Amino acid sequence: MDGPPVNDCCSICHGHFKIACQANCSHWFCGDCIMLVWHHGSVLQPCKCPLCRRQITLLVPGEASLRERSDPDVAEVIGKIERYNHLFGGNSSGLIQRMQDLPFLLRRLLQEIMNPQRSLPLVIRARVYISVILSAIYIISPVDIIPEAMDFNLQGLLGIVGLLDDLLVVLICFLHVAAIYRAVLYYRHGGS
Repeated sequence: MDGPPVNDCCSICHGHFKIACQANCSHWFCGDCIMLVWHHGSVLQPCKCPLCRRQITLLVPGEASLRERSDPDVAEVIGKIERYNHLFGGNSSGLIQRMQDLPFLLRRLLQEIMNPQRSLPLVIRARVYISVILSAIYIISPVDIIPEAMDFNLQGLLGIVGLLDDLLVVLICFLHVAAIYRAVLYYRHGGS
């Protein structure tokens, strides 16, 4: 979460990272490089990742880049990233986009919760914990929307179908927690 992998390089300029930022697809780029990719295409829509071709709707600068914000060049690039996030980070995306962003957002959230030097606002932490606890209670409890065991001849099939509601609750919980954390990242890095 703090920065790109040590032995990695920017896939656009093939050099060492300068003002590294991570896209919502989890790929790292130089801030200037990804802004050039965006300006090369249509500035009215988000650019696509040069590696995986997914739409980039959120760029998160690395911790080292944020610490160097007093440097005018770094401040200019971070300003461009914040403008990009302001334009495209708050847009409601479809379910497929949200599911594709789950690994990126949940991994960053978990790292941020475990890191004592980072602090999420108490309200955000409480919402995350309450969502996870309520989902766990639902999964553990014998009450289900679709019963897991019924006295029919199709007991094996209904057991599998009954498990689907538990998986659906877990997916909804993850999507909700990811949406909460995405809003935090959006407001930290360019949202208003």
